[in-house]
Amino acid sequence: MEKLQINKAVLAGLISGVFLGLFLKVVEKTTSLKVYTLLLNVDYVPIIQRFELSEIIEFSIHLFISVVMSVSLLFFLNKKNLPTNKRVLFVILLSLVIGVLLYPTTALSNRTPSLTDLTAFGFWLLGHSLYGGILGFLLKK
Repeated sequence: MEKLQINKAVLAGLISGVFLGLFLKVVEKTTSLKVYTLLLNVDYVPIIQRFELSEIIEFSIHLFISVVMSVSLLFFLNKKNLPTNKRVLFVILLSLVIGVLLYPTTALSNRTPSLTDLTAFGFWLLGHSLYGGILGFLLKK
């Protein structure tokens, strides 16, 4: 894969990651649902949990993960040679699956929504589907 494509994937990961963060922050500010806190939460990571991290460090970790996912997805999508519309749909569905798999980590912290809070879960999934749509659009051919 050429450097231009990798740069494109890095930028796509940053843009979609910033969007997801801003979306969930607005939801948290307007509803008091701790979905942005959940996005940044690292309470359950053994080594990292020992440190008191600032919001900017936690958000940077989120963006790093978004960039790694974006670059990995670009490699995968290029290898599978999916048409544009299927690429976007695949990224949306994958983002939703990741959202579903990550939501239970809310049970590992007292700072995040309850595991049974369906409104928070709905906003969480909406944010991840929007993230996937933006990322998929930016990674299209």
